[in-house]
Amino acid sequence: MSNAINWFEIPAKNYEKAKGFYNSVLGIEIKDAHMPEGKYGMFPYDEDNNSVGGGLVEMEGYEPSANGVTIYLNGGNDLSEPLSRVEAAGGKVVMPKTDIGENGFIAQFIDTEGNKIALHSWN
Repeated sequence: MSNAINWFEIPAKNYEKAKGFYNSVLGIEIKDAHMPEGKYGMFPYDEDNNSVGGGLVEMEGYEPSANGVTIYLNGGNDLSEPLSRVEAAGGKVVMPKTDIGENGFIAQFIDTEGNKIALHSWN
């Protein structure tokens, strides 16, 4: 096993608002992949090499929460950059950029849906 995580899903009550938030904060484009059950979008990932990826989901049974599992998204070369865009995009920083020694840096925020999400970078 090369990764502990294969796929993640972040719940949303307002898919379009959440999609705009993550596109803005991470500087990415979430691709719509809606299903009959609800709205679904995929974060960019290397499909050809079966890399770790994830989705944004607005469906019955998916409830945003700041409690429970914490997902660490790639903060790029320096997580200060995406972290600086969180509040302008409608989120709230709840843990500033924090040095975790040889393992790099982490930060946490609450997204527009009420999920607690984290960022990780090596710088």
